[in-house]
Amino acid sequence: MPYFEDYVEGRAERFGAYEVRREEVIDFASKYDPQPFHLDDAAAAENAIFGRLAASGWHSCAMVMRMMTDHWTDENGYFSLGGTGVDELRWIKPAYPGDVLNIEAEVLSTSVPRSKPGIGFVTIHLTVRNQNDEVVMTMKVTNIQKRRPA
Repeated sequence: MPYFEDYVEGRAERFGAYEVRREEVIDFASKYDPQPFHLDDAAAAENAIFGRLAASGWHSCAMVMRMMTDHWTDENGYFSLGGTGVDELRWIKPAYPGDVLNIEAEVLSTSVPRSKPGIGFVTIHLTVRNQNDEVVMTMKVTNIQKRRPA
């Protein structure tokens, strides 16, 4: 959906199938979130919350970004012009190596700023689930989309 006008309030769709890979979990954590339960099986096993190696929540966000970009990029390479931020981010359940994540995206609202009529804001609620349909993460994002040419 490359243009603002393609987003309709209330519309929901489900997409994506991103496999959480052990090597990516460790690589991401070693660079950006080097906590023991993201890096080491023994340390993760001792953790009362995770019990085994778990992906960083920030890594989960990055996997979601990849799925959104893959799904919504058009033939001209356009997805969005950027974003204004993430609200209400919640990590509900850990994502583990071997999980396959998918997204349900519901358009909450759309608006056009008076000062820049060539763009629109689209606010979307994302629910990320694993292969067992368990909710892993939720968040609300606002994308800046270009408007369709007249």
